[in-house]
Amino acid sequence: MMPRPPDRTEFQILADRAISRRRFVAGGTAAFVASALPPGTATASSRFEFEPVATNTRDTVTVPTGYRWHVVARWGDPLWSDGVPFDPQTRGTGASQERAIGDNNDGMALFRSGGRNILAVNNEYVNLDIICGNRASGKPETADDLRKTKAAHGVSVMEIAQANGRWGVVTDSPFNRRITAETPMAITGPARGHALLRTEADPGGIRAKGTWNNCGNGRTPWGTYLACEENFNVYFASSDDSFERPAALKRYGIHMKDRYGYGWARGDERFDIAKHPNEPNRAGYIVEIDPLRPDSTPKKRTALGRFKHENAELVIAESGRVVVYMGDDERGEFLYRFVSDGLYVEGGDNSDLLDSGRLFAAKFDDDMTGRWIELTPAATGMNSQAEICIHTRLAASAVGATTMDRPEWVAAHPKKAEIYCALTNNKHRGKKPNKGGDPTPVGGPNPREANRYGQIVRWAPDGGDHESDRFRWNLYVLAGNPAVHLDAYAGSKNIDAGNMFSSPDGLAFDSNGLLWIQTDGNYKNKSDFAGMGNNQMLIGNPETGEIRRFLVGPRECEVTGTAWSADRKTLFVGIQHPGERGGSSHFPGGGDTVPRSSIVAITRDDGGEIG
Repeated sequence: MMPRPPDRTEFQILADRAISRRRFVAGGTAAFVASALPPGTATASSRFEFEPVATNTRDTVTVPTGYRWHVVARWGDPLWSDGVPFDPQTRGTGASQERAIGDNNDGMALFRSGGRNILAVNNEYVNLDIICGNRASGKPETADDLRKTKAAHGVSVMEIAQANGRWGVVTDSPFNRRITAETPMAITGPARGHALLRTEADPGGIRAKGTWNNCGNGRTPWGTYLACEENFNVYFASSDDSFERPAALKRYGIHMKDRYGYGWARGDERFDIAKHPNEPNRAGYIVEIDPLRPDSTPKKRTALGRFKHENAELVIAESGRVVVYMGDDERGEFLYRFVSDGLYVEGGDNSDLLDSGRLFAAKFDDDMTGRWIELTPAATGMNSQAEICIHTRLAASAVGATTMDRPEWVAAHPKKAEIYCALTNNKHRGKKPNKGGDPTPVGGPNPREANRYGQIVRWAPDGGDHESDRFRWNLYVLAGNPAVHLDAYAGSKNIDAGNMFSSPDGLAFDSNGLLWIQTDGNYKNKSDFAGMGNNQMLIGNPETGEIRRFLVGPRECEVTGTAWSADRKTLFVGIQHPGERGGSSHFPGGGDTVPRSSIVAITRDDGGEIG
C-alpha cells in the first residue's frame, strides 16, 4: 500500500467532513459515529468471530476457515415432480421453465409456517446469451424462446428443508409457486383506475399482467413478501418509428428500440408502446405477495410510488404507522419514504396498510442534516396523488429532492432508529444531469466526482422517530482502492488494502446489529479495480466502523440477497449471473457446465449461529 500524501485535496476535506468522528442524534442520547480507525487496525472490542477472506478471482464461493457452503437451489431446478430436469443443451423450454426456479435470483426472504420453511426469491432478469445459448444468435428466436425468457422472470416461492446437514427444495410442496411476467396482478392504491393505467386489455385500469425485473425485496410484519420492480423499462419498444414518446416515458427510460434484445414487444404487443402507450405505467411498483397462500393474487401497491425500486425496508414508527424506505436505482435519482395512514395492529388485519399514506422524497443538506419533503399536488404542481404515484420521479424533481449516486438497498438497524443506504456508484456525478435534467453537483452524501466506487450513507430521524420529517446524516464508509489512489478515491479511513471493495449494493442487518454488505462492482481486477477480485460480501460494525470481508463469489457474479434460518445457524446468500460477461464461469457445476444463478447455504463447522 502506498503512503498517503500530506496534502489533502478538496475531495478529501469533504470526505473527512462527511465521516467526522462524532455526530449525535437529536436529544443527545445516542452517538452517531463514523469510523476513524486507522487502516489495518482492529480493536479489542471487535465483534467478528472469523478471519477475513482475501480477495480472489476463483470460480467458486470462498468463506472463512470454520465455515462451509453448499448449493440449495439453482436456475432451472424443477419445483414439481412433473417438471423436467434442467437441460444444458436446450437451456429448457417455456413449459419446463414455468415449472422450475427462475433465473438471476436477487432479493429473498424466508417465512415459517407450522415448522416449515418457505423461501421467496426474486428472479430479476435473464442473460440472453446464457438462457438462449442454444441459439446461434444468443437471443430468443422462436415464440417458445420468448415464453421461456418471460417464465424465467418474476418470483419463485419454494419450500426448503434440511436433511443430513444440507438444505434443498421440497418438490411438490403445496407452497411452491412460480409468479412470472404472465401472472395476474391486482392494482391497488391511489393510481388504481386512473386513466394513465387503462389499456385495451384492462379498460378499468385495475388489473395488470405479470411482474418482472424484481431486484431487492422487503417483508412485512404481517407475513407478506415485497418484490420490487426495477429496470422494467428495457422490455418495451415501438413498432412505429414515427411514434412520439411522451416526456414521462423518456424520464423512465422507455426507448423506441429493443436495446437489449429481449424481443417481448415483438412477441407480445402489450410491450409495444406505439400500440399500448399506457402499458409501461403499469410497471415499476412494489408488489405484495403472500407466500403462504399460493392461490392469492399479488398486489401492485401504487401508494409506494413508481420508479426503479431497489428494495423496500419496512419499520414500525412509534405511532404504529408503517414506514417504508425505498431507493430509485438510477444515476441521479432519489430516496423515498412512505408513511401509512393506518396503524399496524399485531395479529390484526393489516392487509391494506400499504394502500394509503403519504409519500416523501429526501433532501440532504451539506450541514449533515436533511428533511423529507412530502409529495403532494400542491408541492409538485401535479393534478392528483394518483398522478404523483404514477410519475413519482417527476414529482421528486419538482420539489428539489437530492439527486443521489444510485440509491440501492436500504437497511434499518434492528436496535435503534438508524437507516443505511448503499449508493453504489455514479460515473455522471458532477458531470451530467439525471434524465429529468436535475443537476448532480458534488457534495453532501455524494462527495466524489465521477464516483466509481460508491459509499454507504446513514441517517437518524430526529427524536428517534421514523415519522419525523428531519434527520441527521453522515457516511458510514466511502468505498475505494487505497492500493491505487492517494486521494478520496482511496476511500474513507475504515478502508484499507485488506477490506477494499467497490459498488456496495445489497445491505442487511443481522439480529446482533452487524451490517452485511454485498457488492456488484467491476469484474476486471485491474486499473482502478486492481486487487479487488470478484464481487464479495463483507460485514461492518456500525459502532466502530470496522469492516471485514466474509465471502468472495465466483467469477462475474453479483452477490445479492440474504436470509437467515429460524435458528440463525444457516445464512442463505444469492449468487446472481455468474459468467455474465461470456464464458469465464461455470459455477456451480464446474468443468464446462452452463453457469447458473444459485442460492447457497452457509453454516459453521461448530454448528454455531451466524449473525
